[in-house]
Amino acid sequence: MTSIQDYTEGIIKKHEFTREEKELDRIRHIDACDANTSPIFLTYRGKQKLTDALHRYANQNEPLYDFVSFYEVRHRVWQIQDQNLAEQIGETFEAVPALYIADGHHRTESAVKVGLKRQEEHPDAPLDAEFNFFLSVLFPAEELSILDYNRVIRAPLPDDFLAQVEAAFDVTSAQQEAFKPQEKHQFGMYLDGVWYGLKAKPETIPSDVIGGLDVSILQELVLGPIFGIKDVRRDERIDFVGGIRGLDELKKLVDSGKFHVAFAMFPPQMEDLLNVADAFQIMPPKSTWFEPKLLSGLFVHQLETK
Repeated sequence: MTSIQDYTEGIIKKHEFTREEKELDRIRHIDACDANTSPIFLTYRGKQKLTDALHRYANQNEPLYDFVSFYEVRHRVWQIQDQNLAEQIGETFEAVPALYIADGHHRTESAVKVGLKRQEEHPDAPLDAEFNFFLSVLFPAEELSILDYNRVIRAPLPDDFLAQVEAAFDVTSAQQEAFKPQEKHQFGMYLDGVWYGLKAKPETIPSDVIGGLDVSILQELVLGPIFGIKDVRRDERIDFVGGIRGLDELKKLVDSGKFHVAFAMFPPQMEDLLNVADAFQIMPPKSTWFEPKLLSGLFVHQLETK
């Protein structure tokens, strides 16, 4: 469990804005269940000594649960029964200055708002009342990687579309095989049955941490000026495809005629996310896609107020 006070005091840091309608939907779910049913995905700058100790424990003990779920994701859960290790975990996290939301900004905001409302409704409740905490899972940042969060566009292309792209990018290839970006500022583009490799020209890349993100570069050089897409969260001409679905999904969507062009992204690095959050800045929408995620419903945190 994680304290909602850590969030309100800024110890738990965010990197995304949330939308009120999505928060309200999750608040209704928490209220109806009187429980958190999906853990918030948190990360932290790892402590190698603790990480090594946890790995040793996992290697030497049988898991409580061990099964394969969707997308062939294997879930293994250990119950720590070693008191010394439990104390080491507590002592280590007392010295961790910040936690970071990797995935679950809407669930976090919703859980915190429900908890604060329950505090008003139960002013005499003890500090360890369940509604003062929310369900979470913590992983060291060094063991996480962000997958690509790709873009598909349903909008007619201007006649000079390729010329406009070539003005901002070096076009490195045109091929039938999928082009998967291998480094920052490199993009794959699928159009009319052909994959293009794009590399942003150095003079187009801003020096600040937000502007230098690939999602920002695509927005500023392509989505905004060419398609007029300003708000990617609300514009119905753009959709997003998580990296777990592969680049073949981008090709399939464009070939179906439902979309006109697709962009394959190089994912942000964990250090990008941490630096943005530490600076109290916000990443552009749909910047990150994390896999695997702990299965919803595997653990349930009951608020015990009904």
